[in-house]
Amino acid sequence: MPDIELDAIDRRILKAIQANARMRNVDLAEAVGLSASPCLRRVKRLEDAGVIRDYVTLVDQQAVGLPVSIFINVTLERQVEKALEEFEATIRSWPEVMECYLMTGDADYLLRVVTADLSAYERFLMDRLTRVTGVAAIKSSFSLKQVVYRTALPVAV
Repeated sequence: MPDIELDAIDRRILKAIQANARMRNVDLAEAVGLSASPCLRRVKRLEDAGVIRDYVTLVDQQAVGLPVSIFINVTLERQVEKALEEFEATIRSWPEVMECYLMTGDADYLLRVVTADLSAYERFLMDRLTRVTGVAAIKSSFSLKQVVYRTALPVAV
């Protein structure tokens, strides 16, 4: 977890670059009320502290032929540290798994998986997920429509 105090200018920087990570530094500086050099130093400080983890391009899921989103509840046979670590290490390498959360409640993990179609999901399920040692139960829910999808955190300014 980053150990850094964020002031109002840092928060304005974060809000602005979450909206447009390709923003030029001079435009960012103007937007947050700084000159270019101090703005660049602040961005570098936020990067070095791990507050800004990376810069990415968001690709439309439909446009690249991956329209199916599946939310999968996975329950393990045993909830011991070794079993959790092994499960997590296994699924990290699977490109279909977009998100994975260790959960409280009925299931141990919640995964968001994307595939091209139901046949591709069946192959993912049969060839990968059901073969993971220690998986006791799998419950899948298919998304009918994406209502909200955000990548920008609601940083208060």
